[in-house]
Amino acid sequence: MKTENTYKYKNVMLIDDVELDNFINEKLIKTYNFSKNIYVNTSTVSALEFLNNITGISGEFPQIYPEVIFIDINMPIVDGFQFIHSFRQTLEKQTKKPKLVILTSSVAETDREKTANISNEIIFLNKPLSKEMLDSL
Repeated sequence: MKTENTYKYKNVMLIDDVELDNFINEKLIKTYNFSKNIYVNTSTVSALEFLNNITGISGEFPQIYPEVIFIDINMPIVDGFQFIHSFRQTLEKQTKKPKLVILTSSVAETDREKTANISNEIIFLNKPLSKEMLDSL
């Protein structure tokens, strides 16, 4: 008899333009039962479109909305900080807000400070993603 896995979250989203990073992070998330569903986007623009489309399905968050969003800040065209700004504007009227997690290779203290200035609720992590990081979320 097969038993159902238990997951910490139902849905998460990865936003990173490096496909190898997405692949590795997706495998870690699956291996450690962090989330049942993983939405992968290689651009912030496509991620915003996806989130806006599923938000438009109903006034409240549908069952497929991510509970955690991992965002790389060093992205072409629209970087992670611009994504967060746009994303937060669309969420102003929502009651349920996902955890935003910056997952980056940047070690610049200015990026940590910029994150803290945006919101103390945004989590800043350095790549690579690990089991310990997932356990802390």
